[in-house]
Parts: sequence; structure tokens; C-alpha cells
Amino acid sequence: GGRGVRIHEIQIPGAETDRFVPMPKRWIVERTFSWLENFRRLTIDYEYRADTHEAMMHIAAIKLFLNKI
Repeated sequence: GGRGVRIHEIQIPGAETDRFVPMPKRWIVERTFSWLENFRRLTIDYEYRADTHEAMMHIAAIKLFLNKI
């Protein structure tokens, strides 16, 4: 069997349904993804194995976080 995916609908109190309402903290995730896209090896899936790709993601995140200190 595969992994199940759950989708949860989030109701924002006071938000109209006919206009776009940005989710809080979403910009943090989008900013992090844009930082990771600056690594050339992560822009195209060069890796054959998933664990190698995951290791490259960890290395990129470590490099980003070390630059912040």
C-alpha cells in the first residue's frame, strides 16, 4: 500500500469566500523554497535515488543556515 494523503480545509474567521486571503506564515515556506532553488543541483532531478536527493536537500539547508549565523 501507498501512503494516504489527507487534505484539510481551513476556515478563516471573518474572511469572505469570494476573494483571496493569504495564509499566515506561508511566505516563510515560499521564501525557503526560493532559496533552495538557487542550488543548481536541486533545480533538476539529477539523482537516481531518493535518499541521494534528500541528502542534497540537507546539505543545501545546512549551507543556508550556516550563512545566517
